[in-house]
Amino acid sequence: MILYLFLIVTAVCLILALRMKKAIFLTIPFISIFVYFIFQIILVPLPFIETVKFIFSLNS
Repeated sequence: MILYLFLIVTAVCLILALRMKKAIFLTIPFISIFVYFIFQIILVPLPFIETVKFIFSLNS
């Protein structure tokens, strides 16, 4: 479901960027994914810093 939302946002922003010739519309999909990522971290019932440390410790 969320994938379709991101695809729609990306398509709309791409169309707007090409029609209005403004590159600022191309940053909106990245900002929306970043906001979604932060929102998902906030939903974890641990303190924010511990959650971020845990996420980056999964790599090693």
